[in-house]
Amino acid sequence: MNRPIIRYILGQVLKIEGVLMLLPCLVALIYREKNGYYFLMTAFLCMALGFFMTIRKPKNNVFYLKEGCVTTTLSWAFLSFFGAIPFWACGEIPSLTDALFETVSGFTTTGASILNNVETLSHCSLFWRSFTHWIGGMGVLVFLLAVIPMTGGSHMNLMRAESPGPSVGKLVPKIKSTARILYLIYFGLTVIECILLLFGGMPLFDSLTTSFGTAGTGGFGIKNSSIGDYSPYIQWVVTIFMILFGVNFNAYYLILFRQFKKALCMEEVRYYLLVILTTIIIVCIDIRNCYDSMAEVIRHAAFQVGSIITTTGFSTTDFGIWPQTSKTILVMLMFIGACAGSTGGGIKVSRFVVLFKTVMKELDSYIHPKSIKKIKMDGKAVEHEVVRSINVYFITFVTVFTLSLLIISFNGHDLETNFTAVAATINNIGPGLSLVGPTQNFQFFSNLSKYVFIIDMLAGRLELFPLLIFFHPAVWQDLFKNKSGKKYSS
Repeated sequence: MNRPIIRYILGQVLKIEGVLMLLPCLVALIYREKNGYYFLMTAFLCMALGFFMTIRKPKNNVFYLKEGCVTTTLSWAFLSFFGAIPFWACGEIPSLTDALFETVSGFTTTGASILNNVETLSHCSLFWRSFTHWIGGMGVLVFLLAVIPMTGGSHMNLMRAESPGPSVGKLVPKIKSTARILYLIYFGLTVIECILLLFGGMPLFDSLTTSFGTAGTGGFGIKNSSIGDYSPYIQWVVTIFMILFGVNFNAYYLILFRQFKKALCMEEVRYYLLVILTTIIIVCIDIRNCYDSMAEVIRHAAFQVGSIITTTGFSTTDFGIWPQTSKTILVMLMFIGACAGSTGGGIKVSRFVVLFKTVMKELDSYIHPKSIKKIKMDGKAVEHEVVRSINVYFITFVTVFTLSLLIISFNGHDLETNFTAVAATINNIGPGLSLVGPTQNFQFFSNLSKYVFIIDMLAGRLELFPLLIFFHPAVWQDLFKNKSGKKYSS
């Protein structure tokens, strides 16, 4: 295990977090809020620790997948812990557990909250709370890929450990260039949404925080009603951009370089849009008697379908009072999620497509035992290793989900609350149903349950395996032993 490179990257992550934490300090300065001092002190703490951790550059820059998983898990843990300090220190979230829950929910772009009244927070805290979505949406380690020189396939190993989806590929031959293109698209879409929201009369602060939440598909709102109090125009803008950020970013790269035919031929994107359109139609029919006009029905249906499938978690209405059919559809969308290579969470559309094709292949083999048929995506054969990893992912997902559900069941709450709470956290969605519906929060759960949800949120954002590998005994043995098998002295 290359400990020096792990330490070096963790230091770089802390320095980046320290610099980014200066933004809420600026917000506090603008609104003349004393809570900005806590962000400033934490920023200096992060930068100081980061400086000491990076003062000695590692001699060996080789970085393999095992190190990638360990570094990714530790990076997200560091980000979350230090990101939670200002909330706790200033007293706006008195419990450290609650502050950590809120921050992990932010960085993992989940949007689940323990706050009963979000509007009581200071502007700097509201800004940082939403900004964590934007940081976590693309991943801070992807940003580091454009900065840190590594060898031995290191860049791809780090990207594979953090990026969502069943497989990660290069947009261009160099991973550095890929990271820059991803952030260019990410930043560009965020700016466009912010401008459109401003055109709709939304204040600048609201536009920025809403854009951060939409871009990261996070869902932290700065109002207790989420997006419900804003105009229909603003709700439609947010709906469209939630769906756009749930699209595989490879499609935007192809469009950017005028390869429109390839972009339109992406099978996962077509299925993603088809699922959205189909479910909107079904929900519209089901809730047609819940609102005064058909325009309102379509707007709320499109918004909530887009919010849940992209795992954003914003809301314009209390969908907990919708008919059972619509609520069932929303729960199903929680698991489907967005496209691979997007900022959205969930299991991902591509995995379901491959799984469906695998089932069809098995059925065909029963009917035609001698036939040889390959599973294809976008006209290309899917390797057996990819199919195997998807099957293992589903088994692991069900296992983690079941264990989490069992543990939190000791709180004594109803099954609908427990089931959707686990679904909302492991799929990085935010709101569930019943006691964790869009007008409720997670405050009433015990500290044990909150830590289960924290692990679920991290596991969901990191696609399960990087977090699980971190707890593997062999990894800990390698982490504290040198090449000769002796334990490190430092």
